[in-house]
Amino acid sequence: MMVKIIHASGKRKRAVARATLKQGDGIIRINNFNLENYKPELAKLKIMEPISIAGEVAKKVNIDVNVMGGGWQSQAEASRLAIAKALAEVGGKKLRDEFLNYDRHLLIADVRFKEPYKPNDSKARAARQKSYR
Repeated sequence: MMVKIIHASGKRKRAVARATLKQGDGIIRINNFNLENYKPELAKLKIMEPISIAGEVAKKVNIDVNVMGGGWQSQAEASRLAIAKALAEVGGKKLRDEFLNYDRHLLIADVRFKEPYKPNDSKARAARQKSYR
């Protein structure tokens, strides 16, 4: 199958995930935790999506993901993106098309960020009301 090691990264909001894919027997670890023991359950299911779509390709490789920054949901989405990118590189065009048909955000990052607060204001968008009228 393959001998080389593949690196892929994914971002979502402030979370950054780096996935390393090696030849192996289907072990997936996120921050040195097995995916079976990963909590919360919703994050685990989100991360499992590209693995279940890839099927046999995912069973022949070991995936190690290091993720930092952001909240648990952003970390899950960043990990999902990194895993899908790495698997698409191994699986070829057919797997890439399956990922895009399932969900575009498996391969293409969602670049939206929280807008920063403005100076002398408590919110990002709504301006302060004036009280002298």
